[in-house]
Amino acid sequence: MSIRNLDDLLAEGVSGRRVLVRADLNVPLDKQSGAITDDGRIRAVLPTLSALVQAGAKVVVCSHLGRPKGTPDPQFSLRPVADRLGELLGAPVRFATDTVGDSARSTVDALADGEVALLENLRFNAGETSKDDAERGAFADQLAAFGEAYVDDAFGAVHRKHASVYDVPARLPHVAGRLVLREVEVLSTLTGDPERPYVVVLGGSKVSDKLAVIEALLPKVDRLLIGGGMCFTFLKAQGHEVGSSLLEEEMVETCRNLLERSEGKILLPVDVVAADAFAPDAAHDTVRADGIPTKRVGLDIGPETVAGFAAALKGARTIFWNGPMGVFEMAPFAHGTRGVAEAIASSGAFTVVGGGDSAAAVRALGLDESAFGHISTGGGASLEYLEGKTLPGIAALEK
Repeated sequence: MSIRNLDDLLAEGVSGRRVLVRADLNVPLDKQSGAITDDGRIRAVLPTLSALVQAGAKVVVCSHLGRPKGTPDPQFSLRPVADRLGELLGAPVRFATDTVGDSARSTVDALADGEVALLENLRFNAGETSKDDAERGAFADQLAAFGEAYVDDAFGAVHRKHASVYDVPARLPHVAGRLVLREVEVLSTLTGDPERPYVVVLGGSKVSDKLAVIEALLPKVDRLLIGGGMCFTFLKAQGHEVGSSLLEEEMVETCRNLLERSEGKILLPVDVVAADAFAPDAAHDTVRADGIPTKRVGLDIGPETVAGFAAALKGARTIFWNGPMGVFEMAPFAHGTRGVAEAIASSGAFTVVGGGDSAAAVRALGLDESAFGHISTGGGASLEYLEGKTLPGIAALEK
C-alpha cells in the first residue's frame, strides 16, 4: 500500500499550517436528551488530533453524523461532539455552525497554532454525498480551501465516494491518519496469510448484508460460526422450523448452496433463546434450534451453542468477529453475544472486532476493550475491505 502517513506530514512541519482532518465522529445520540451514548469513535481519532495539536497545526476537523437529507437538521448537529472532543483533548474546540459558510470561514480564520475547530455536519450540504461529480467537486473545492494539507482518519467512511473522502484528497497534499493506517494494516493481515487456525464469527440480522463477505472468506477460513438473526435463514435451509424468527426467504437456496460448499466449515446454533414477542419483558426459554415453536421468535443463541462456539474458538490463532449473536440491547437476550465475546477475548488469538454493532456491543456490555487485538471503527468498510473491494477513500489516498 503506497500511502503517505501522518508521520510523513509531521516530518515536513505543520506548525502554523491549517490541516483539514476528515474524522468519523458519527456517534450515537440519545433521542430524548441528545447526549452521546458511545464516544468510541471520538476517542479513536484522538491520537491523530493530539499529534497535530502538539506539532502546532491549526486543525480543522470535518465529519458527518447520521443521515440528514442534504440540508441542516438540528437533531444531527455535531455541537455535542465538539463539546465532548474538547473534554477529551483537554482544550476547547471551536465550533462552526455551518460547514463551508460564513461561520466556518470565520472560525477557521480565528484558529491559533495548536487549536482545533469542528465544522458542522458535512451531510447538511447536498454536495457531500452527491453522485454528480461536478456538484461533489464544487463542495470539495470549498472544503479544501480550509486546509493546506489533508488527513483522512475516517476509516468508517472510506467505502463512500463522498466529497470529503474521495474528492478533497485530489485537491490537497494528503496522508492517512493513525487510525486509518492501523485499520488497513490489521485488515491486510486478515486478507493476506493469517496465522491458523483462522476462525470467523458472523452475526447480525441479514444474510444478504453478509453474503459477499461469506463468499470471500469461506475458502480462506478454517471455521465460520454463524449466529444472530441471519442464522435462521441458514437453519431454514437445513429444513428446520424457525417459527416467526427473522427470515430472508429469498436467501434460503443461497444458504443451502453455501452449506453444501462449505465442507463442514460452517457451524450453526444448536439451541436458541425463543420469546413470545420482540420485547425485553417477553416470556422466553431455550429451545432446540431444529424445532423452534411456530409462534416464537428466536432472539439469541442458546447456552449450548455458546459452549460449542467457545470450543471452536479455543486454539484459534486468528479471529475476526462481525455482528452480535442476538438482540444484545435487551438484557435477557445479551448472554449469547457476551459469552462469545468473552471466548474471543480469552482465546489468546490475534482478534479483530469488525466495527459496527460488534464494537458497540463490546462497550455496551462493559467488556474490556484492551482484551481484543483491534476494534475497528468501520463495520461496512471492514467488510468491504475483506470482500476485496476497492474502497474509494483508500484509492484516493494512494494517488
